Amino acid sequence: MTLFDGSFPFYPNTRTPFPFNTTSVVIISVFLTVLATFILILPGIRGKGRFFWLLRVVTSLFIGAVILSVNFTRDWEIGWVTANTSYKSFSRAVVNADIGLHIGLAGVNITLVGNPVNQINETINYNEHFAWHLGADYACIYADSLAKGLPSPILYVAEKFSRHSPCGVHSQYRISGHYTSVTLWLAFCTWLISNMLFSMPVLLYGSYMILLTAALLICSLLFFSVARNSPMCTIRFSSASLQTVYGASFWLTLATGLLCFLLGLGVIVLNSVQPEKLKLVFNLSEEGREEEEEEGPAQRPLRDKASSFEQDTLLAPLSEHCKVMVTEL
Repeated sequence: MTLFDGSFPFYPNTRTPFPFNTTSVVIISVFLTVLATFILILPGIRGKGRFFWLLRVVTSLFIGAVILSVNFTRDWEIGWVTANTSYKSFSRAVVNADIGLHIGLAGVNITLVGNPVNQINETINYNEHFAWHLGADYACIYADSLAKGLPSPILYVAEKFSRHSPCGVHSQYRISGHYTSVTLWLAFCTWLISNMLFSMPVLLYGSYMILLTAALLICSLLFFSVARNSPMCTIRFSSASLQTVYGASFWLTLATGLLCFLLGLGVIVLNSVQPEKLKLVFNLSEEGREEEEEEGPAQRPLRDKASSFEQDTLLAPLSEHCKVMVTEL
């Protein structure tokens, strides 16, 4: 086999990786659209309740967007290393590249970016996904990658997560990712129920559901940590080794869980200590107080006199209201 234009003819062209996770972009776009709709109706809310209403809407949409989006992200655990490594099989070419590892709940992404990108007459910019969720065949995906002739660093890292690898981390990541995903879906359901209870309004039970949401988010982190704490084989490229740490999705889920816990606890405390302030936050205060804030001081005495006259009329004896005029025929 000879070279053609400086590249191997039996290798397919390099696929250009998309810079964003399309599922996350769709989810964020949907929630931003809902937020824009709520902002459009914001001027119709009177008084001080407008600020608290907007704060509740933004907080609730943020929690829902995080719970739903982290289920599809691929950065629960990440690692990165820069090394000189062989590029492809049957070739002695050595390239300097950044090898990235992005572990999600449904699979692993392996990236390979050259320094610089254009080396040995090729564009070194790969982003390959190997799925291990229920229903996916990791071995078949790995075999297809071998048939396509992907670069050696990608195949080397992917082999570490295969089912027959001596590392033995495939089953742990697959099972922990499955239970983490199920727990996140349960958290999303409890978030929906808490919003319905807050809008009914049943504030105390809504706070219980938001606390349950926080507990489920923390449990999802514990499920994923089981695989993270398992011993993992060393992924070494010449003298450099690839080490992994918790990614942005893990810490974002933790922050959202703590936020839900503080919100639920705050509602319970306010409900028992200062229920009037809690009603003010949820726009449940008396309508008369809002009208008094909107009325001028000149109108209040007139309204007070009218109300006192009505009370005097209602408290008068019934005989005074039952006078009948009789005329002779």
